[in-house]
Amino acid sequence: MNDFVNIISTYKDEKDRNIEFLSNVYGNNELLKSYIRNIINDDLLNNNNLIGKKVLLKPNWVKHSSNNDDEICLRTNDNFLIAILELILEKKPAAVMIGDAPIQGCNWEKVISKEFYKTIIKLSVDYSIPIEIKDFRRVTFDPSKNNPNLERNPIEDYRIFDLGKNSLLEPISTNKMKFRVTSYDPNRLAESHSLGMHKYCITKELFNADIIISLPKVKTHQKSGITCALKNIVGINGDKDYLPHHRVGGTGFGGDCYPGKNILRRLAEYFMDNANKRQGDKIYWVWFRLALLIWKLSRPQKVHHMSAGWYGNDTIWRMVMDLNLILIYGKVDGTISSQPQRVLYSLCDGVIGGQGNGPLNPIPLPLGIISFTNSSELNDICMATLMNFDIKKIPLLNFAKNKIDKNNVSINLNGKKISLEELKKISIDTLPPPGWEGYL
Repeated sequence: MNDFVNIISTYKDEKDRNIEFLSNVYGNNELLKSYIRNIINDDLLNNNNLIGKKVLLKPNWVKHSSNNDDEICLRTNDNFLIAILELILEKKPAAVMIGDAPIQGCNWEKVISKEFYKTIIKLSVDYSIPIEIKDFRRVTFDPSKNNPNLERNPIEDYRIFDLGKNSLLEPISTNKMKFRVTSYDPNRLAESHSLGMHKYCITKELFNADIIISLPKVKTHQKSGITCALKNIVGINGDKDYLPHHRVGGTGFGGDCYPGKNILRRLAEYFMDNANKRQGDKIYWVWFRLALLIWKLSRPQKVHHMSAGWYGNDTIWRMVMDLNLILIYGKVDGTISSQPQRVLYSLCDGVIGGQGNGPLNPIPLPLGIISFTNSSELNDICMATLMNFDIKKIPLLNFAKNKIDKNNVSINLNGKKISLEELKKISIDTLPPPGWEGYL
């Protein structure tokens, strides 16, 4: 199968490429379905591809809303998800699973509204097809409440993959405990990732599905530059203790959390490690507040972020590509096949994207597109192009471009085959994350 990206614009005239006009697109179910049907028809909705199949829908449900605009730019829009779900149900699948693993502090009940649940239940009854919504997380923890819950789902609900020396993390691994995830115990992460060992905790729902459709929100990302089809796959991993996001220390200390070498910042990281090792204990607050105080005293600039939110993060893209490898080639027994085990489709919500301090605090971006693809790499290069970013400066995409056969790809805009250069003509200036300003 050729690698393709089908893109459709959700505005007719450039003057309509604004937040007010594009917000109304989400409120028009029939219009959304017509857009989606237009770009996925030949690949999914024809030839009885879905009849009797188990379908997994993987939205971007990263966090509950905390800002006024989050409903349109933070997560995969509910109406967007419902539109594709209805099109799938019309083709009589056996069952549909909708699931994600948001950040550990996400309030699941605030992500899945009562109205959304009612709609899903009604669709399940109307079509006589079971639809399940599932939180894939094993671990939850709200730092503001200091309330760790370490096993929401049993380990039997997951498959452990150890990529070992084949992991892209191996070249930056040492015997020292360098890998970190913000607000997670570094000791637990060290049990999954060290020199020669790179384990991931994958939801078994991946292996129960016949067809997988990822539903990313097109956004900026403070650690990886952008988040779309490639980054959205991180949500198949149910335990963030298996997900290295950066390496502790500045570049001068052999880490990639921030540029340079600063004793105060390194001390703040040490205090934060002590806090995360004591989650649930009262002493947690002492270490946590000391960490924030010392960090503030270091006078951080935009590229200095305790969770490595800057362009020099050389860890997160490796973890993202590891998970994409597992998704395509992973077998239910936890081994990696030499042949693809499944096809991943991605239907990307870019009607209104997210810019600025994504992925958790974006502001609306009037991108005005929907894309459908069988190549996450090609798709994300197209999305970065539409966001007017320099692909060569985004490590995730700079690596991903080498996995694309340039002689065997198809980029289609509104039904017409185009080049990447032609796609640039409808690009829109996008505010990068703070740690990427002046760089992208």
